[in-house]
Amino acid sequence: MRSSIILSAFVALASATDFKFTRLDKNDAILLVVDHQYGLSTLVRDFDPIVFKNSILAHAALGNLFNLPTILTTSADTGPNGALPKEIVAMHPNASFIHRQGEVDAWDNADFRAAVESTGRKQVILAGIVTEVCTSFLALSLREAGYEVWANTDASGTFDEKLAFDANRRMEQAGVHLMGMFGIAMDLMRDWRNVPGAAEVLPFLDTYLQPYSLVARSHGLAIENGTLIPGEAQIL
Repeated sequence: MRSSIILSAFVALASATDFKFTRLDKNDAILLVVDHQYGLSTLVRDFDPIVFKNSILAHAALGNLFNLPTILTTSADTGPNGALPKEIVAMHPNASFIHRQGEVDAWDNADFRAAVESTGRKQVILAGIVTEVCTSFLALSLREAGYEVWANTDASGTFDEKLAFDANRRMEQAGVHLMGMFGIAMDLMRDWRNVPGAAEVLPFLDTYLQPYSLVARSHGLAIENGTLIPGEAQIL
């Protein structure tokens, strides 16, 4: 019994020692917008519709904020899956836009693979509808092809929370990094003094993550218009 405990502790220590924190690098990353289509959006039940639409727009906007090569793709967009939101298309008028007509996994489409490979970059940020198919299949294919993959869990939606959990577990077991939009943005930025930094990222968050923008707004308004009331000076 004692020897098994010691062995378990040794294995845990070895695993901790071997851990490497893989960071996103804006100079080696690309952004994929996968099947964020009007028709498919009606299937999403694990997010509030208004919140989810804001999240997919935020995902697409990361490309412009951090100057990431961005690739758009849709699945059978002339049928019931519907078109990509016009706001996303307008954000990326010069991006590669792959209209798949049958492939479920975007990686099975030769034009899509070529677009990804042509960037020469090895880190991929992606999100799609639905999580266990469009996001997961592509993420797993990219891992198999040797890419580091970050799945934006805020902008990937599906029929229910159980399916999302199962898909995220499957991706995580394959080495896919699961993160929300704020975590992805912060890792790409690294330092508020960088460019993009506070001057560029705070307006982005004011549009797409209002709870955080309130932190900056409250501070800014206090500096511009605030006066201390009795008792505040003593607690600062």
